[in-house]
Amino acid sequence: MSDTKRIDTVLVANRGEIAVRVIRTLKAMGIRSVAVFSEADRDARHVREADTAVLLGPAAARESYLVIDKVIAAAVETGAQAIHPGYGFLSENSEFAAACATAGIAFLGPSAHAIETMGDKITAKAAVSEFDVPVVPGISRPGLTDDELIAGAAEVGYPVLVKPSAGGGGKGMRLVHDPADLPDALVSARREAASSFGDDTLFLERFVLRPRHIEVQILADTHGNVVHLGERECSLQRRHQKVVEEAPSPLLDEAARARIGEAACNTARSVDYTGAGTVEFIVSADAPDEFFFMEMNTRLQVEHPVTEMVTGLDLVEWQVRIAAGEPLGFTQDDVTLTGHAIEARVYAEDPGRGFLPTGGTVADVIEASGTGIRVDSGLQPGTVVGSDYDPMLAKVIAHAADRAGALRRLDRALADTAVLGVVTNIDFARFLLADPEVVAGALDTGLLDRRLGDYTAPETSDAALVAAAVLRWLQHWPDDTSDPWDVPDGWRVGPHVPTSYRLASGDRTAHVRLAGTPVAGNVDVEGGKDYSLSATLDAGTGRGAVDGSVLAVVLDGRRHVFRVAEVDDAIWLADGHGSVAVREVREASVRGGDAHTGDADITSPMPGAVIAVSVEAGAEVTAGQTIAIVEAMKMEHALTAPIDGVVELFAVAGEQVKVDQLLARITPPTETKEDVA
Repeated sequence: MSDTKRIDTVLVANRGEIAVRVIRTLKAMGIRSVAVFSEADRDARHVREADTAVLLGPAAARESYLVIDKVIAAAVETGAQAIHPGYGFLSENSEFAAACATAGIAFLGPSAHAIETMGDKITAKAAVSEFDVPVVPGISRPGLTDDELIAGAAEVGYPVLVKPSAGGGGKGMRLVHDPADLPDALVSARREAASSFGDDTLFLERFVLRPRHIEVQILADTHGNVVHLGERECSLQRRHQKVVEEAPSPLLDEAARARIGEAACNTARSVDYTGAGTVEFIVSADAPDEFFFMEMNTRLQVEHPVTEMVTGLDLVEWQVRIAAGEPLGFTQDDVTLTGHAIEARVYAEDPGRGFLPTGGTVADVIEASGTGIRVDSGLQPGTVVGSDYDPMLAKVIAHAADRAGALRRLDRALADTAVLGVVTNIDFARFLLADPEVVAGALDTGLLDRRLGDYTAPETSDAALVAAAVLRWLQHWPDDTSDPWDVPDGWRVGPHVPTSYRLASGDRTAHVRLAGTPVAGNVDVEGGKDYSLSATLDAGTGRGAVDGSVLAVVLDGRRHVFRVAEVDDAIWLADGHGSVAVREVREASVRGGDAHTGDADITSPMPGAVIAVSVEAGAEVTAGQTIAIVEAMKMEHALTAPIDGVVELFAVAGEQVKVDQLLARITPPTETKEDVA
């Protein structure tokens, strides 16, 4: 007798790349998909790709994606028999799982009881210990006072890790080496835990030296079958946030893999788990045979694609099948791991500015493709990346026969990936993949943070500056009778007066002087050299006249090809080595083509709010004087005048601003309007 039930419509209670990824599998299974969205996501990719979509409310997640009643109502209204929560938002909310059950809707995840038990780290450790799953030595029980924790730390042994019982993401965690530092660490940890999770309960664990973060993927059906799908190495983290993940781990051998896999299955059995879940372990790089339970994530993980690529199993498909009551249909012996897979997360952040959050409008997206390459993304031209949601934009995954091959493929895939209009961490991910310890597989959770100081953003090339100048050159090409963009070969041929542009990109500012014509010209790059020049432009199919165009620039016989787009006042270029934004800098005075002086622009380093403007328009300021203060992600950033001069303001207090938006301009006091004229 079959206990299966029909699921022909699934509501995806999420957004971005995970919603797009879930919808992809639903379509392949012939299942109707329902998207939900906020006002900010009206034109989002997941909304467009779903069969139907329901508006939940304003941009703020607490008024849309996190409102249980609204999500349940959307499922009922659209006839959805099941809800897939993705990750984040309501995915590990036991109240949401219970509400689904009450409404008679299948929750594509475990029971509310399993979520609740595993959501509290103290309760979780107690539950798995009864199934002989090893846990990190420590002191963990509800209601521990600071005095009890201090006394227990002496028995546990230093260094110790102070951890909040609720929540995750590294918030509230404190590493303490010296007993004298523990009291203050407990006070600050409780304060942060209470602020982040509404619960200041703490516990202690012995800190494992040179720790590696290894997690095991499990599947459990409603018939008592539990299997593991191997492990993932997630040790490359920045401040406890994963950046690069891989499967399998280069640390474990087959015997260790079997032992840690069985411990993960026992963890699932300890709470009668059903669905897909991940059990996280801490493993010492010095003693890979010893592993300790950290926590269980009762949902699909961000890094699930690497497991899918080495096992050939679609985890979302199995979440649906299990929720429908189907048995797994395979045993542990049937699970094989083939090859190696590595994933890099693409974040809207600027590694060159201390990983400040970025944002903006996506003018064009370039995604890698080819053998062994997979891209999970929620991006499309026109996507607005703001500060309302998580900064992760996409994931790039590579699979090959071995780890070295996967590393090479992922590096190439990242080079072929670009988000024009938004600064990302792609170049930093490539820097990390090239690290000798990463190449050797000698990983630990502190490696990435140790490497942060070694990273410098690459300098914008002469070719990119020339390409930006050529694009501006053509846009201002004088033509009384025809539009130069309509000429078949993309150019108006003819003599032209030499033209100079002052361009800025990253830390580089330079004059680029063009002469001749685009098909037979020459160019001089300040700080670079003189080149012969020819160029061609193939019109794009993007949202703007330039967006998606391909610009080929030949400098001294070497061809450079760029995909180009324009966002606000910036020209974005991607060339298979990365992407850069180039802006034209207004000249204050140009004298005879040799000595150039200019204004100093003050731009916002990130999207945020101007909370204060410290000077009045027209005031004389000195270098180092604070002009404005921008706040984002609960951090304040004072922006100061780089030179002495007279200030011109372009923003006011209370205004929301974009990354690199012009806020003020300082003009040297000796330069007058007559000088400029």
